Amino acid sequence: MTSVRIIGPGRAGLSFARALAAVGIEVRGVLGRADEIGSAAAGVDLLLLAVPDRAIAAVASVIRPEASTVVAHCSGALGLDVLGAHERVALLHPLSTLPDPFIGAGRLRSGGYFAVAGDQLVTDIVTALGGRPVAIPPEARPLYHAAACVASNHLVALLGQVERIAASIGLPLEAFLPLARGALDDVGLLGPKAALTGPAARGDVFTLERHRRAVDPAELAGYDAGVALARRLATSELPEPPELPELPEPPELPELPELPELPELPEPPEPTGACSVEGHRERAVDAELAGIVGTGSWR
Repeated sequence: MTSVRIIGPGRAGLSFARALAAVGIEVRGVLGRADEIGSAAAGVDLLLLAVPDRAIAAVASVIRPEASTVVAHCSGALGLDVLGAHERVALLHPLSTLPDPFIGAGRLRSGGYFAVAGDQLVTDIVTALGGRPVAIPPEARPLYHAAACVASNHLVALLGQVERIAASIGLPLEAFLPLARGALDDVGLLGPKAALTGPAARGDVFTLERHRRAVDPAELAGYDAGVALARRLATSELPEPPELPELPEPPELPELPELPELPELPEPPEPTGACSVEGHRERAVDAELAGIVGTGSWR
């Protein structure tokens, strides 16, 4: 059984502790500020540093290296060099928000993406959690972390602006959350460009200017930035679809044989006797004389 010890009893550390224990990985303690951490790497397969980015290098330097133990951190922005002299090092960063240990543990096991680097053990850990590991090379980590911040932190800040504007007319943020969730669902289904709607998407300058005159001047910078991003997305070109292979020419159909000419049918004979027109007239006259036709009675 794989064993793990965690340094950092915050939201991330406790979320990892609960998630790892739930999939059968032995968690041998979560250490905090008051604990002695010099020997934290002893006797475990993985030592996970779930501490703030600014503290990773200092914490790693206090821990005595163990040749058999992987020392990993959870930062999406930093590389492996902050882990110092440890022989086996790794990075394990979940693309998930971890607001508390219970919700966080569930999200860590929800099949999401994890950025990984370094020792293979962290990839095995992600697989055990049911996640999707992606290797991020060192030169790409700043852009990776920037995208993660836009997707999470900036989105939350944008909803903060929604809350302020809505409050100015007496509406709660909750009134707009279904709209935001629906927009996110549309992005997942259709992609950002196809999901974009509203005045910025259609170039409705008159409506946009009415918005600008109505909102608090303190909100204009954020509003204008959002409009600029929407216009950039709306006017961007979609990637060219892949070329479809040419279909083969259909085979030529054989010519059908000519149909034989049908013989001409003889003219039908003229009706005579009771079947003739004169015969019908004679019977009608006889019936009228007998008082059957036109009496209004069927008796």
